[in-house]
Amino acid sequence: MTSWQLWLTPDITHAVALAILHFLWQGVALAALASAAMALSRNAATRYAIGVTVLALMFAAPALTFIVLQQRSVASANGELTTRAGAANILTSDSLAAKVSTPASPRHNNVPASSGYLAWLVEAWLAGVALLSLRPAAGFFALQRLRRKHAAPVSELIRARCLSLQNTLGVQRLIRYCESVELKAPAVVGWFRPVVFLPLCTISGLSVDQLDAIVAHELAHIKRLDAFVNLFQIAAETLLFYHPAVWWLSSRIRAERENCCDDVAIAVCGNAAAYARALASMAESHAVPAMAMAANRSPLVARVARILGIAKSQAGIRGASLFASALCLSVSLVAGHALFGANQTTAAAPQPPAPAAVPASPAAPQSPDAVIVIHGSPAAPLAPPTPTSELPPLPQIAPAPAVAITEVAAVADQDAPAPEKVPAASTNPKSSYIESLKAAGLINLDINQIIALKIQGVTPDYVRSIIAAGVKPDADEIVAMKIQGITSDYLKGLSDAGVKVAIDEALAMKIQGITPEYIQELRISVPDIASDNILAMKIQGVSPDYIRELRASFPNIASDDILAMKIQGVTPEYVKELRDATGLKLDADELIAMKIQGVSAEYIRDLKALGLQLDAESIIGMKVQGVTPEYAKSLQSAGLHLDADELIGAKIQGITPEFIAQARSHGFKDLDLDKLMRLKHSGVLDQ
Repeated sequence: MTSWQLWLTPDITHAVALAILHFLWQGVALAALASAAMALSRNAATRYAIGVTVLALMFAAPALTFIVLQQRSVASANGELTTRAGAANILTSDSLAAKVSTPASPRHNNVPASSGYLAWLVEAWLAGVALLSLRPAAGFFALQRLRRKHAAPVSELIRARCLSLQNTLGVQRLIRYCESVELKAPAVVGWFRPVVFLPLCTISGLSVDQLDAIVAHELAHIKRLDAFVNLFQIAAETLLFYHPAVWWLSSRIRAERENCCDDVAIAVCGNAAAYARALASMAESHAVPAMAMAANRSPLVARVARILGIAKSQAGIRGASLFASALCLSVSLVAGHALFGANQTTAAAPQPPAPAAVPASPAAPQSPDAVIVIHGSPAAPLAPPTPTSELPPLPQIAPAPAVAITEVAAVADQDAPAPEKVPAASTNPKSSYIESLKAAGLINLDINQIIALKIQGVTPDYVRSIIAAGVKPDADEIVAMKIQGITSDYLKGLSDAGVKVAIDEALAMKIQGITPEYIQELRISVPDIASDNILAMKIQGVSPDYIRELRASFPNIASDDILAMKIQGVTPEYVKELRDATGLKLDADELIAMKIQGVSAEYIRDLKALGLQLDAESIIGMKVQGVTPEYAKSLQSAGLHLDADELIGAKIQGITPEFIAQARSHGFKDLDLDKLMRLKHSGVLDQ
């Protein structure tokens, strides 16, 4: 006997093992539900809440299963004791005319033969939990070492910006801001006294706006109490380490958590492109302790694509995910039912030996259809009844000793006519549903596909109507189409609208709510639009009115340019404002570039008020280099009148009014831009 078996009783061990086994199908079922719910949600915060909720249900499922199994075990034991007591009372009652003595038989052992294997299963699980517990322990010590040895306070300027961001986000907790050379990516450490670590490479390599976004990301972790949720995830991964669904769901939670904090960071900095560049500058290979919240968690490529709004459409993947979730849920429920039935059979008491029936005497005033059945060792046959006149006086019957009796039952009299045998219903080895599916065009179906088709209510008529619409789906695609509500009329409507789509494209269009009417309206303005662009336009919210308004300014605009302008937020009003401000006939590429750089009509008017001759290229270049109307005006006030290109060069070289005044204070006169740049490069005026 092992040390664990000394304090784990057989009943508890049996219940724990069954709870572990039951969680195999319970975990798959819960993961399938979580996958379906996440696939239907378009919001990162909602997907995160779904993931955490389902993980909590996974955490509670084995415990609830253990409690239910224990209650059933106690109820079964109480019922057995009640049955034994009732049987003993019947045998010792005064209604018996003679003593019925049965040799004592050994008590049946109700412990199943597989108990040894279940005990080994529990021991293996405990060993795995103990081994996995080393991971959070190592992470905890790594965090403590990081806080003690690698935590230097940041500069006052950076701390002031961090506190300003903290007030903006409404985080009232006391937070420390520290520099670190140990970490390569910003991270949050601690639960009750959090510390935000900013690596020196991050502080020195990012712009002010990018640094603000990164700090806002970490503060979002603190505000949302993500460190506590992460601790709960580690506990779930440790206790339920043997189930892949737990690890998959926990990974999805971490990914959605980073997406939620990315949304907060973008809301604070207001520049998705700058934040994406900041994330890209932090290599994903720079790891941080598992118990810390880091800005470079989750696949950075996917996060950057999501932030910039250039991620590929997930419609087909969402449909496949829903189908896979339904299939996994069905299989897990079937497996759970089978396992539950096997457990019931294993837990049931073994059948006792054949009963010895004591027939009632014909002369005795007993019910004509009852005999007493005694289970146990075969009893000695009773002597035939003696005539009443020869009966000796009845002796006093002492209480009968306890005998091994497990059941007392009433059975039909042997003389009673046997009931008519009902002929068994003839079974057809081939299901009519399967045959009708084959006749409709679905052949070579496996059991999982048949179950999925039946659960989703796929009928042969539905299959025939879909095939008649001009597509040839397989069983998996039929299930996905049924889930999304695709009908033959919908497919025919797409075809009438001039769109010949594959099955995956039809699924994606249905998920995104694309109707034949929407396609026809788009084709009025863009006759040659492709099916993938239709899907992208719907995802980005492009309406027929938006296209018509753009067409008024750009008669020959392509569908790709329409998409790019919508993604960057270029509106017909913005186009009109910039064209009026510049007096130029700006094309789509120039307007998109100006929108990305944040060029406004007011910015252009202020520059033109200084007498500058502007074209699209110079406007974009000045905005990229940070040339403001105030900067240009200050140089003019210092006596330096420059055109647009010269202003860009002066800004790049760091020519400021203060530098011009410093050069003049040293006796330099008649300074032009070339002379100022030579003085700047030579460094003769440096302190």
